[in-house]
Amino acid sequence: MPNQKVILFELNEVPVKILDYFVKARPNSWLAKSASFRKSYSTFVPNSGHLSPWNTWPSLHRGVANDKHFLSDFNQDVTEIDREFPPIWKELSRQGARVGVFGSLHSFPVPDELDNVAFHVPDVFAPSSECFPDEISVFQEINLALSRESARNVNGRIPVREAAELALSFRQLGFRFSTVTDVMGQILSERFNKWKTTRRRTYQTVIGFDVFMRQLDEKRPDFVTFFTNHVASSMHRYWAAAFPEDYDELKFTDAWIRTYEDEVLWTMQKADDMLSRLGSFVDRHPEYVLVCASSMGQEAVECEPIETQLYVNDHRALMAAFGLQSIDFEVLPAMVPQFNYRVERKAEEFEVTLSQSDVNGVPLEFRRAESGFFSIDFGHRNLREVQLHVKGTLVSLENSGLTNTVVEDMSNASAYHIPQGHLWAYNPAFGAVKHTETEISALDFFDATMHSVIGKEISVPLW
Repeated sequence: MPNQKVILFELNEVPVKILDYFVKARPNSWLAKSASFRKSYSTFVPNSGHLSPWNTWPSLHRGVANDKHFLSDFNQDVTEIDREFPPIWKELSRQGARVGVFGSLHSFPVPDELDNVAFHVPDVFAPSSECFPDEISVFQEINLALSRESARNVNGRIPVREAAELALSFRQLGFRFSTVTDVMGQILSERFNKWKTTRRRTYQTVIGFDVFMRQLDEKRPDFVTFFTNHVASSMHRYWAAAFPEDYDELKFTDAWIRTYEDEVLWTMQKADDMLSRLGSFVDRHPEYVLVCASSMGQEAVECEPIETQLYVNDHRALMAAFGLQSIDFEVLPAMVPQFNYRVERKAEEFEVTLSQSDVNGVPLEFRRAESGFFSIDFGHRNLREVQLHVKGTLVSLENSGLTNTVVEDMSNASAYHIPQGHLWAYNPAFGAVKHTETEISALDFFDATMHSVIGKEISVPLW
């Protein structure tokens, strides 16, 4: 029998600094009021090389660093890795605990064995919309579509057809009336302040959280996850507006700072609203503990405004410039400015071509992995003209499949990844807890959860 059930709220990349900043600015928030009932830690992820959520979350989920799990990209085949280092939800399920997953990275596909699965919604970069139970798939379909449409600039269209499909599933999916009115208020606000379209990314999370809460409340599994990137996205873009003092030379205008200075607080408020609902759930169901983790964090990096950035808008044209036809490649989900493809039959030839290509004289950066997977980095900034050379031959911009996109909010990555993050656990049964600055490894989460849910013996439980 499980000892204590665990809700893992995955607040991606949020460092302790942002939690402290929010609590100070919002003393009446749930995070501020619950502080004395939370066991809090700073964390460190011991990964080597470039840090990204695609390698730090598997470390937290599996209890091993990336020199063992080797996960680093979208939609990698996790079959072999799962056998040796299974994610926490698969290991708990194997040992008889009932689990639920909502958006955690590397959670595609839905498991074949569903006996101990309460619900399973793969991450937002999944190649298809299958979920368990199947009725959630209508939400996932629009979730995936909106994510791909709003990679750099948010697509300002109102998705009428998709919205109508969701409306038909209003009760079944668990949408609250307050969420609907909040979304309608957001759409109305965009008519008066166009820059607020950037907040649509956050509303995908807000809507998804309603779906998650319905599943949690109805099925009460032993372990659940909910992943959100909305604060991380805001920090990347608007850290410089929130903390201009963090920079030796700040090149953004005062008007830009005034427009976006509260965006990190705004996104944190949405996270606090979700945590408040989960906190109330735990208050009503003390068999649960609420755990919030970030896997890593962010801090300020020197930057300058981005007026334009180079992206792919026509995959067929781009690949034709590289010598491939439509039958030779498959477009895979990616987080811009990366663009991912699978090229199997002509992989060797394609790699040679990429290695002999450049943009404005700078060689293309790309990576090749197993099964013909290629990831190409574009995103070149503030180019006055674009010259793509393939094996020494100039390809016109019109025939390249590339577009030099105007960046609406001019935001750069003014904050970037660091190994330090946060982890805290909440339950009113903890009583008054003295806050500590104790640093733990992000890898410790795996054993702590196994101890909590199935009673695995460990030396130092975290909650």
